[in-house]
Amino acid sequence: MLELAVKSLFAYLLGTLLGSLILGRLRGVDIRRMGSGNAGATNALRTQGKVFGASVLILDIGKGVLAVLWLPALVLPGVSLDPDVTRQWLTLACGFAVILGHVYPVWFGFRGGKGVATVVGVIGALDPRLLVPVILCWLCVVLLTGFVGLASMLAGAALVVAVYISEPANTPLLEFCILVTALVIYTHRGNIARMAAGTEHRARRLWLFRSRAA
Repeated sequence: MLELAVKSLFAYLLGTLLGSLILGRLRGVDIRRMGSGNAGATNALRTQGKVFGASVLILDIGKGVLAVLWLPALVLPGVSLDPDVTRQWLTLACGFAVILGHVYPVWFGFRGGKGVATVVGVIGALDPRLLVPVILCWLCVVLLTGFVGLASMLAGAALVVAVYISEPANTPLLEFCILVTALVIYTHRGNIARMAAGTEHRARRLWLFRSRAA
C-alpha cells in the first residue's frame, strides 16, 4: 500500500499546481477575485483573454495526462512495486488524486477550479476514445443552451454512459467515472443554483439561440 499512498500523494500535489493561479501570480492577478471567482480555464478566458485561457487549459489538461501516464510507472527510491495493487487501480487512484488536487489545492487555501480540464486530461490518457462522446455532448449542450456548467455536468454523465455501454465488465473504470462525475456535479453546485435563479452566465458566442434571448 506504500506505493499507492505515495504516488497518490504525488498526484494530488501535481494537481495543486493550478495553471490559472500560477500564471495569474506572474501577471499579478488572482482570477478568484474576478468574474465567477473560479480558478479554472473558463473564468481565465473570460477575465484574462484567449492566450491566458488557452495556457491555463493546456496546463490543467497536461497534469491530468501526466498523473495517468507517468506517475504509476515512476520508480521511486525506497518505494517498491506493490504486487497487491493492480496497475489499473493505481492508475485510477492517481487520476482521481490529481483531480482532487486541482479542486482542493492545499497551497491556495483549498480553493481551486472545478476539475473539468483535468478530468479531460485524465480520461484522454486512460482511453482517448472516451473523449468523443464527452466532447460531443459538451458541444451540443453549449450550442443549445449556452451554459458551460450544464454542458460539463452532462458531459460527465455521457462519460458514464459511454463506459457502461462500451466496457460494462470494466467495473473499476465505471466506478471511477461515476465518482468523477459526482465530483464535477458537486463543484458546479453554484452553477445549478444560478441556473435555477436565472442568473447563470451564458457563452453567447457559442449559443445558437442567443438572438432569441430576451
